[in-house]
Amino acid sequence: MYTLLSIVAFLLDVLTWIIIVQAVLSWLVAFNVINTSNDFVRSLLYALQRLTEPLYRPIRRLMPDLGALDLSPLVVILILYILRNIIIPNVAASLA
Repeated sequence: MYTLLSIVAFLLDVLTWIIIVQAVLSWLVAFNVINTSNDFVRSLLYALQRLTEPLYRPIRRLMPDLGALDLSPLVVILILYILRNIIIPNVAASLA
C-alpha cells in the first residue's frame, strides 16, 4: 500500500509541474515572448491545455469571473499541495 501512495504522490508532483509549465508558457505567449506560429510551440500548448483543462473546468465554474485573471491553476496547485502533504501522509500513518 505504501508503494501505491508513493506512486500517487509522484503523479501529483508531476501534475503540479505540468500546471506550472502550462501557466508559464501561457504568460510567454500573452507577452509575445514566444510565437504560436511555431508548430512545436502550438502543439505543446495544445497538449498541455488538453491535460489541464479537465482540472480547471470545475474550479472555473465555482469561482467568480475575474476577467483576464485566471486563478484556477493556483487553486489546483493548492489542492494538489493539500493532497500531497496532508492527505497522503495521514493515510500512510493510519496504515502503519
